[in-house]
Amino acid sequence: IFMHNMWPLLSLLPPCLLEKINLVFTFGQSATEVIFTTLDEKVYSLGTNTSGCLGVGDNSSSLEPRLLESFSGQKIISLSAGSGPHVLVLTQDGGVYSWGHNSYMQLGNGGTSPGTSPSLLSRNISNKVVQIACGSHHSMALTTEGEVYTWGYNNCGQIGSGSTANQGSPRKVTACIGNKRIIDITCGQTTSLCVTDSGEVYSWGYNGNGQLGVGNNVNQTNPCRVAALQGVVIAQVVCGYAHALALTDNGVVFGWGANSYGQLGSGNKANTCTPLQVATRIGRVVCLAATHYSHSSAARNQSGHIYMWGQLRQQATPEPKPTNFTDLNAVFAGFSSPPVSWRAMIVTSEVEPSVQQSVSRAFNDETSADLKILVEGKHILVHKSILKIRCEYFKRMFQSHWDENNQDVIEITGYNYPVVYSFLRWLYTDQVELPTEDIIGSLLDLATSYCENGLKHQCQKLIKESIVVENAALLYAAAIKYNAKELQDFCFQFCLNHMTKVVQTESFKLLDKEVLYELVLEASKHGAFKR
Repeated sequence: IFMHNMWPLLSLLPPCLLEKINLVFTFGQSATEVIFTTLDEKVYSLGTNTSGCLGVGDNSSSLEPRLLESFSGQKIISLSAGSGPHVLVLTQDGGVYSWGHNSYMQLGNGGTSPGTSPSLLSRNISNKVVQIACGSHHSMALTTEGEVYTWGYNNCGQIGSGSTANQGSPRKVTACIGNKRIIDITCGQTTSLCVTDSGEVYSWGYNGNGQLGVGNNVNQTNPCRVAALQGVVIAQVVCGYAHALALTDNGVVFGWGANSYGQLGSGNKANTCTPLQVATRIGRVVCLAATHYSHSSAARNQSGHIYMWGQLRQQATPEPKPTNFTDLNAVFAGFSSPPVSWRAMIVTSEVEPSVQQSVSRAFNDETSADLKILVEGKHILVHKSILKIRCEYFKRMFQSHWDENNQDVIEITGYNYPVVYSFLRWLYTDQVELPTEDIIGSLLDLATSYCENGLKHQCQKLIKESIVVENAALLYAAAIKYNAKELQDFCFQFCLNHMTKVVQTESFKLLDKEVLYELVLEASKHGAFKR
């Protein structure tokens, strides 16, 4: 993806700056505002500077990048913006900054004057912030403790305070969700949604199009549980202008709200105030995308393919359409109105070829390889220097006093050819392409044996994305076997969420006695067997 093709403002940057870009975020009613960070942790902005939203201390527009000096030395990890626009920024240490439009107190500083420079907000929030979200003129923040804070415009109850009075500073949302741990937040234009750690969805605010999913069109000033999603475990929610999408922990998509452009992906244009299963033909989904600026929707499935639906360049598209994009942001840059960012996009250098590309192309290349790996009678062509740099196991192997250092062919036994090929290819590309059963059964074992924590982490990520009721117990056992604590906790939570079905599967029946006892004991501690 070439950034300046996605967002023309970036074509004005000098190449020396363009190649240093780390994050890019485009926003505003006409997508005329850009904020970007560089690899040396500097922050720049350019654009029309509506309401001082560029954060440079004035209201002057600029087609030249301007440095936001107040962020010097700080690493920005997330940005969000409203329609005014107002801007929220989250730093790596959990600091929340705001600036821009403030007529409805959406900056959270207690006043209504526009903010042309970044102002630190987290002093009003008790714990470290891990996620931020902006609606049209209101704001949300999520802390490490699962607390939700809101502030700003509240004409429809989107602050969740029980009233419709605007709120000038961040306050914790306590009604209905005060004792629950929240893991995800999102904003529509004048709505707010969140997901609990047990997979429940709560919504509040404007409901004229049914975008709260509660079965009616009545606004809610306090969080209200989306009861129709009972029986499924939601992992992610996103909001468009007046619709919402939710993703279950096993890759199924539900949608509700406005649908005049087909933005629900239901195949028709009928609004619904109750969640419907949608986007049913695109396989297991691992990530959803939508923005309160538009009526567009997008998703990435387990195979990495990206689909889009809704209002696409003013065309109503009610059925998910496959694309050749590799980043969800490309859908919104190319087809939504306005062409804003979905989230801040992580960028790599556009130099061709990059070091990464050159190394990737060298894998199994007979013109440059200096070593053959023999597996099951087949050769894989590699480079000693790359193997030594990338893998501690090979670094030790190729020491001068070891016989292998002087050999042109080295045989690897104990693993089949596809697994070793995938492992070696990962050393060159950081990518794993292997069926889930081989990842569980062999590649994770190889990664553990070779102490390759990066590959182990990648295996765990792919396993998480493939978990279903039928294999959950098997994956739980594998996580224990390979001492993958994070994966074990993830699989346990999935089993807990679907315990009745999991205990009826073949993989559960095949569990080792000790693993079975551990699973049942932990589940009982979490209340799985309460009557």
